[in-house]
Amino acid sequence: MAQQTVTTTDNDFTITRTLPAPLATVWATWTDPVHFQQWFHAKPGSVELEVRAGAPWKAVLETPAGEMPMSGAYREVVEGQKIVWTIDTPDEPVVMTATFSERDGQTLATYHQNLVGPYSCDQAVAGATQILDSFEQHLGTVS
Repeated sequence: MAQQTVTTTDNDFTITRTLPAPLATVWATWTDPVHFQQWFHAKPGSVELEVRAGAPWKAVLETPAGEMPMSGAYREVVEGQKIVWTIDTPDEPVVMTATFSERDGQTLATYHQNLVGPYSCDQAVAGATQILDSFEQHLGTVS
């Protein structure tokens, strides 16, 4: 997997990594429900997403502990550049931002997330890193 840089504060963290694919491929893989289901490890047929501001999304994550329904909404979408979305939690929503820019045929991806609930920053970073690793691994099958 690509090297990544992680910066943290008491309230949030940011992960930056370079993905070995052009921006158009990264964007299509991130936003297409069929690809999303695969790299997000969602239960087949459970993914519903329309990547546009104000639209909801949902998926059922398949984990070793069982199925975990997830849902949220897209807050901001700038085609090919930026997505801001939420995951609903009992406390307050987790807000995530992914920005993308192309450099020399590769894509610089920056992922930012706030910290809510009982999870430590280390746990949240580990979870986000696993998702980004899965995304990058899947990206290798489509680029």
